Amino acid sequence: MEQRRPGVGARARYWFDTTLARGTPALVGWLVVACLAVVVPASAALVWTGPGAPASLPGKLAAVWRLTGETLRLGGATGTPWRVLLSVLLALVALLYVSTLVGLITTGLTERLIALRRGRSMLLERGHVVVLGWSEQVFTVVSELVAANANQRGSAVAVLADRDKTAMEEALHAKAGPTGRTRLICRSGPTTDPAVLALTSPGTADAVLVLPPDEMRGDADVVKTLLALRATASGAEGGACVVAAVRGGRHLTAARLAAGARGVVVDSDTVTARLIAQAARRPGLSLVHRELLDFAGDEFYTTFPPALSGRDFGDALLRYANASVVGLVRDGMPWLNPPARTVIGPDDGILVIAADDDTAELADCTPLVEGQQVAGVRPPGARPERLLLLGWNQRAPLVLREWGRNAPPGSVADVVADEQESTMRAACDTGATDWSCVFRRGDTTLPETLRELDLGSYGSVVVLGHDPLPGQSPQEPDNRTLVTLLVLRHLEEESGRELPVVAELTDDGNRPLAPLGPGADVIISGKLIGLLMAQISQNRQLAAVFDELFSAGGTQIHLRPAADYVLPGREASFATVVAAARDRGECAIGYRSHAEAGSGPGFGLHVNPPKAGRQRWSTGDEVVVIAGHGTARGSIPGSRDARDGQAESVRRDE
Repeated sequence: MEQRRPGVGARARYWFDTTLARGTPALVGWLVVACLAVVVPASAALVWTGPGAPASLPGKLAAVWRLTGETLRLGGATGTPWRVLLSVLLALVALLYVSTLVGLITTGLTERLIALRRGRSMLLERGHVVVLGWSEQVFTVVSELVAANANQRGSAVAVLADRDKTAMEEALHAKAGPTGRTRLICRSGPTTDPAVLALTSPGTADAVLVLPPDEMRGDADVVKTLLALRATASGAEGGACVVAAVRGGRHLTAARLAAGARGVVVDSDTVTARLIAQAARRPGLSLVHRELLDFAGDEFYTTFPPALSGRDFGDALLRYANASVVGLVRDGMPWLNPPARTVIGPDDGILVIAADDDTAELADCTPLVEGQQVAGVRPPGARPERLLLLGWNQRAPLVLREWGRNAPPGSVADVVADEQESTMRAACDTGATDWSCVFRRGDTTLPETLRELDLGSYGSVVVLGHDPLPGQSPQEPDNRTLVTLLVLRHLEEESGRELPVVAELTDDGNRPLAPLGPGADVIISGKLIGLLMAQISQNRQLAAVFDELFSAGGTQIHLRPAADYVLPGREASFATVVAAARDRGECAIGYRSHAEAGSGPGFGLHVNPPKAGRQRWSTGDEVVVIAGHGTARGSIPGSRDARDGQAESVRRDE
């Protein structure tokens, strides 16, 4: 077939493209031609149509040249050809100088703006907080630090991560909200590089937080970041409080060695597993922990009232009208829930839960106690428990071990997950003989899988999301958890029985979507760890407090039936509850109303209520107490006689 000859337009475009490909000279030439093609005819039209145009043709041509020269900044001098040529040459030199100067200035400003956008400029701050890394905790940490510094001027939070600076700023402003008086500064680069780490001035910071990675294998990066931090700030005076977190115990020792004496390293998976195991026995505990860790609510503070020196600790429990006493601070170390007859020394601090450090005021609340409303001691009961665990992830074996640590003999944990039974059994081989696990493979998102289970026979149901696979959306585990909760809620409504469900979610944004009944609880693992790190960064002394509260067998927070403390159906003050808990060797810090448990945002929880507040206590209400595991409900070791014996030993030790 005969090839069609290209048209004139196609050949012209091809010739034009060919000349442009020859480089800068061709571009300059075309620019000159284009300018002259527009300026010369326009100048000629202005001269020929002007009222004062010269009469002769040479005069008109000279006027056209002057107008063209003024427009193109070519001087426009007239006369002999040499005079015109020199005028054009001078104009071109001036034009070249000005354009080069403008180009250099533009290039310098562009490079500076690009460097600023990359976040590679040095930070000159003192007393700021440095956040290293990027994970699900970063939004919680930043928002909590902003809340903690709401009343301080000139506060700053610097975030360093190996991400785009603009993207980090947009994400933080979108999810963390307004920063108020706190300046948010982002820097981009690897946190394991000491040269990049120095950009955040960690040596002059008050606190440095190293966030746990989203992947388990990233714990090694936390150790490298801590080593780089130590190398960067080795010459600084004093040094900042370093708070880090790892996801597994494999690198925990190495991280603590790298963090140094002033560092605090949190094992996030172990803490999360313990919270889930504690909530499995009493759903609602996560609300208490979140309230105590959130800067917006009541928090731990230390007061030093001289009026309480020489008095018993039990007396101090009723000496604050708007604060809850939970322990002592002796020799710089907190002591939670000491025996009631422990004498408060002149140098001891009182550890309280209050809205602020200046709101805890002394007031005698003893007259508010109504002894006739105090419930009698119930005989202890330790019946075997049944736990249903739906789903599987890397924290599942830890949850089972923590639950089984305090399970009565004969307890059983049933596990249903879409995982090989041999894998689950090998991961949970603890050698325990007083409780057992039964494994079953099944898809927990299918209604038929859950219908085969006798849900009413379980004391608690724990729902875990699987670990995200490589390339999988981080929302996928929460999506499966939400579907499982939806099926459980449907079966709960069918049976008419309230299921004590505890669900683990990774994204706090999915909390309002979770279909939960009034007896359910949700633990946002990443948010709780972020809250914990933010609290310790502002007060390192709290690390020992939280370490005790989240320990395996130490003093912990418990939700216990209000009927164990006050008579149900009667009206009594909260001071009466505090006195009843004191007689059991416990510190009451709040309560949860069953009638309000299904409605947010507090879901019936009241932490640190006024001692004078009165309420009609129902059988479904619960009291929040701080107590040890040895202080079981209604047990004799919690009575006054037992506490007096403990106090006598404390007096002898002193």
